[in-house]
Amino acid sequence: MISLENVTKIYQRGAAPALDSCTLNIGAGEFVFLVGSSGSGKSTLLSLILREERVTSGTIHVLGKDVSKLSRWRVPHFRRNIGTVFQDFKLLENKSVFDNVAIAMQVIGKPRHLILTEVPRVLETVGLGGKERRMPHELSGGEMQRVAIARAMINRPKLLLADEPTGNLDPRTSLGIMRLLDQINRNGTTVVMATHDHEIVNQVRNRVVELEEGKVIRDQEHGSYGAGR
Repeated sequence: MISLENVTKIYQRGAAPALDSCTLNIGAGEFVFLVGSSGSGKSTLLSLILREERVTSGTIHVLGKDVSKLSRWRVPHFRRNIGTVFQDFKLLENKSVFDNVAIAMQVIGKPRHLILTEVPRVLETVGLGGKERRMPHELSGGEMQRVAIARAMINRPKLLLADEPTGNLDPRTSLGIMRLLDQINRNGTTVVMATHDHEIVNQVRNRVVELEEGKVIRDQEHGSYGAGR
């Protein structure tokens, strides 16, 4: 699903690498936590997987594609199989819940009849059935994140990248979002989640990959946060 071989990313000449000779393999169907302090390289790694950035050296394959060799015009098609969820939700404030999810189908040309069927289905799946016409300002933080997850999953991607998806949420709401992501993973989607949330990592005990100063310093099955180096 994801394979990095000696990947280095340097943003400015003379600066320390954001990623430094990273080698990592993530198989289909896995749920992997990326942990580490701010600046450790977690967001850079996700950006490289999504092909928002290019590697400085090394190779990275995602979904069978060598992303370092993808031409710019092929990137949007490549990303159709990748869902993304962020800490700040990135919802369109002037659009309803329905329209915030539907837009992900509209931009790739899905027919209206399919949108009218699929959007209510996925909203029901994430626990937002009956809230299609609500506006973002009428929702709680947890509900807004569920809308973002619904939007990420509406096109049934093979891979979900989540960058601090519980960072702005209280512990109880965070647990609900984690259960939803776990269910998405159990349904076959590979999930890679960058997080600072010690409690969730320690409770769920999925694979943990820890970064420090751009290097992978720990890769542990059923890992915990900050232990077992």
